[in-house]
Amino acid sequence: MTRFLLLAILFSNTLFAQHAIKGVFSPPEDYKFALLYKVTPTVSVYVKNAEIKKDGSFKFQLDSTNVKGIYRLVYAVPQEDYNFDIIYNGKEDVELTFNSETGVNFKKSVENRLLRSYTDSMSKVMQSIGVYFRQKNKDTLALKAIFKAQSDTQTSYEKAAKGTIALHFIKANRPYIPKNYEDVSLYSKNLRAHYFNNIDFKNQTLLSSNFLTEKMLNYVFGVSADDKSKVANYKKNIDVFYKAIKPAPDTTKSNLLSELWQQMADLNYEAVANYIAETYLIALAKALNDKPLLDALIKYQKTSIGSSAPDFSIEFKQGDKKTSKKLSELKLAETYVIVFWNSECSHCLNDMPKLQAFVKTQEKSKIKVIAIALEADDKQWELKTKPYPEFIHVLSLEKSDNNIGTDYGIMATPSFFVLNKDKKIIEKPESVTELEVFLKG
Repeated sequence: MTRFLLLAILFSNTLFAQHAIKGVFSPPEDYKFALLYKVTPTVSVYVKNAEIKKDGSFKFQLDSTNVKGIYRLVYAVPQEDYNFDIIYNGKEDVELTFNSETGVNFKKSVENRLLRSYTDSMSKVMQSIGVYFRQKNKDTLALKAIFKAQSDTQTSYEKAAKGTIALHFIKANRPYIPKNYEDVSLYSKNLRAHYFNNIDFKNQTLLSSNFLTEKMLNYVFGVSADDKSKVANYKKNIDVFYKAIKPAPDTTKSNLLSELWQQMADLNYEAVANYIAETYLIALAKALNDKPLLDALIKYQKTSIGSSAPDFSIEFKQGDKKTSKKLSELKLAETYVIVFWNSECSHCLNDMPKLQAFVKTQEKSKIKVIAIALEADDKQWELKTKPYPEFIHVLSLEKSDNNIGTDYGIMATPSFFVLNKDKKIIEKPESVTELEVFLKG
């Protein structure tokens, strides 16, 4: 019996051999929780959560069910913005520190420390190359020596990482390294041309990490000229990137380009966002039968500057009679301002009087405000609209089939759209102040 019990204990310890991912966040008061996910090329699988203690420490205890691979640690919301990747090889503990300004630093874990060391070393070499060209140095032997050091560094890290998960990232990150002297013009050209040469867009480890997204964003936003040609440069860089990812599965292409589309939309580069959609992403969404993505792309196009504003009905009261007109049928002003608001939104209640005061300074036929209230019910609506008799008021209830806010892609209130007399969107100001500046012109 004793022997059997001993075997059972040994078997149990082997089966549930434990490792941990632990660390310290600073400053500790900025963090409350940590979530751990196992990342695959198609989905992030929730593993467990941990409370971040008063001293900033946290700990995830792992067992044999937690297989090796890429894990993602989320430390705030929105989760897609506040996270970082961790290599877990199933053989060692991972210990780290994290600060929002300095990022993650691995205190314990051969693989993560090796990858971080590689990244730092190659970054220093790239800085040396940058300094050489900025100083307009003419010493060709000095530049060749830097290139040699870069090549030796890459080779040595690839050898050191043999048999590790980190090797996938080190090999994929191998930059263009000239064998002979190149001036800044030729070197920059070759650096761009060979940027994606060593990346396997079918590699499951790379697909399970942020690596491909980071490389994409660095290329698209990093290889640009002056402000006047930014849009053209972005489009050109996107074309180069898409050519590089052609061998990748459609899901990978869609995921990467969706991230890029969202970045361009967030930065208000509407022309670039719509270029991504029209040239690549809409076709991918259709091929993958991804209706939510397709709807989002089309909705964004319809509310972009230069597009005809999505139509909706407006009810007018004339005594006891009610008439209805479409937005597209209105002929009341040279310019229309659509403001989406809510009767319980403090920012809205602050902005509506400012908007009213500005409109009163303009000629009567010059600007007409259409105030669309996005409400759960109509209890407060009529009362809150009374101070603004010169506005056209429209009620859009959440449960109604005619949810105008959905058609305009409204994520927050107040939101503003400026239309010309033909009901084309000519501006989307962020505030009443921006609206005034635009209309004053």
